[in-house]
Amino acid sequence: MQIEIAKRRRWVPLGTFVAIQAVLACWWAAFYPGLFSRDSVLYLSHTLVGPWVGDHSVLYDSLLWLSFRTTGDLGAVTFLQTTAMAAALTYLTEALKNLGAPRRSTTVVAVLLPLVPTAGAFTVTLWKDVPFTICAVAIAAACAAMAADRTVTYRRLLGLGLLMTTLGLFRANGFLIVGVAIVVLLVVVSAMRVRLALVGTVAAAIPLLLNNLLFPQLGIAAPSKTYVYHTAFGDIAVAYRDHPELFTEQDKTLMTAVAPLTRWTEGGNCYTINPLIWRRDFSWPQADAHAGELLDLWKRLLLQQPAMVIDARLCRGAIAWKLFGDDTVEGGRTYRFSLRPNADTYVGPNKVPDFQGRWVYSLRPMSQELYQRASSWLATAEQPQYDWLLWRGAFWCYLSYLAVALGALAQRNRYVIAVAAPVIGQQLAILANISAQDFRYMASPILIGVLLVPLLIASIGRLVRRLPPREPASASTSTSAEQAETPA
Repeated sequence: MQIEIAKRRRWVPLGTFVAIQAVLACWWAAFYPGLFSRDSVLYLSHTLVGPWVGDHSVLYDSLLWLSFRTTGDLGAVTFLQTTAMAAALTYLTEALKNLGAPRRSTTVVAVLLPLVPTAGAFTVTLWKDVPFTICAVAIAAACAAMAADRTVTYRRLLGLGLLMTTLGLFRANGFLIVGVAIVVLLVVVSAMRVRLALVGTVAAAIPLLLNNLLFPQLGIAAPSKTYVYHTAFGDIAVAYRDHPELFTEQDKTLMTAVAPLTRWTEGGNCYTINPLIWRRDFSWPQADAHAGELLDLWKRLLLQQPAMVIDARLCRGAIAWKLFGDDTVEGGRTYRFSLRPNADTYVGPNKVPDFQGRWVYSLRPMSQELYQRASSWLATAEQPQYDWLLWRGAFWCYLSYLAVALGALAQRNRYVIAVAAPVIGQQLAILANISAQDFRYMASPILIGVLLVPLLIASIGRLVRRLPPREPASASTSTSAEQAETPA
C-alpha cells in the first residue's frame, strides 16, 4: 500500500506543473505576445538601433533580441516565462510539502495561484522582473529543500549560487538581495558557513563584474550615470521642495544646468521618481555630465539631514512595508500594468528609438474570448479594495515571516526560517533603493507568501495540539466547593 502511495506521489509534481502551465498558457494566448510598458520597448529598441546599453538587463535584452531575430516576434520569450514560472512554483510547492506543509492543500493553492492576475498576467509581461521573480521563487524553494533535510550540501550550494547569479543578471539591485539572503542563511544554518558565504559573494560579484568590466569590452555601454543615481537625484528634489533653505546659490546653479528649479520642485515627490526624470525639461545628458557634482550634493544632504533622506527612501519604498497605497497623492497609487494596445499608444511616436518591426509591441490575442475574459478578470482584480491583497507585497512579507517563525517552532527546525531569506532580501533592497510604487518590484514575496499559507495553518495546528490540556472546569468547581464546606 505504501509503495503504491509513493508511486502516485511521484506523478503529483508533474500534474502540478502541467496544471500551472496550462493556466499560464491561457494568459499567454489571451495577451499574446505579452503585456508591455515603455521599458519593454526600450529593452529591444537599443539592441536593434544602437548603441547597446546596459541600463536594464543585458541578459533579458539578449533574450528579446534573439527571439526577434529568430522568430520575428516576442511570444517565445513570454511562453518561456510561463514554463519557467510553472517549474519554479512546482519546485517550491514540492519543497514545502517535504518541509511539512499539508500536501493536498499546498498543491491546491499552487494550482489556483496562476488564475490570479498577480501571477498569471504578470508572468506574460515583457519585463525583466518576471525572470527575476522566477529566480527568487526558485531560491525560496532551494532553501525549503535545504530546510527539509536540515543540511547544506555541495549540490544545493551550487544550485543556490547559479540561481543567485542569474537573479543579479536580471536586475541591477540583485546583489543587494543576494547579500541580505546570504546573511539570513548564515544565521540559520550550522554547517558549511564559509562555503555559503563564498558562494554568496561570488554570486553577488559576477553580475557587477560583467556589467562593469566584460560587457563594455563587448561594445555594451555601462548604464548611464543618471540611471544609476536617479534615486539620489529624487532625494535632492524632495529636499529642495521641502527645505529650499538648505541649498546654496551654487547648488541651484548646478541643478538649473540639469532642469529648471520648477522641475526640481514639482519632481520632489517622495513616492515616485517619474515626475522628475521623465519630463521634457529634465536633461539626461546634462544629468550625466554633472552626476558627480549632484552626488556630492546628495552626500552633503545625507550628512546634514540624514532623517530627511531616510524619510524620502521610506516613502518611495512604501510598496515594501506599507500595507495600503495612497490614491490621494501623485505616485502613491500602486502601479500594476500598462494596458495599451501598441507601443505608439503608450510611449508615442519618436519617444524611443524606432526600429523596423516595432509592430511586435502590439497586443494580438490568439482568442478574443480568452482576451475578453482575461481583461475582465484583470479589471476586477485591479479594484482599489483588492490592492493590499493582490498587488502590494508588504502584507505577504509579514505573513511569510510569521509562517516560517511558527513553522520553525512547530517542527523545532530553525532551517525553516531560510525559506524567507529571499523575501527579507527583497523587502530590504526595495526599502534601500527603488524608484516608484510598482507592484512588479515585490511580486516574489506575494507568490512565496501565498504558497506559505498552508504551512502557516498547519504550524498553528501543531502548536495548538502541543499545548497542555486544561483542567476540566467541573472538577475545579467541585474541589472549590468541597474546600468551602470544610470547617475552619
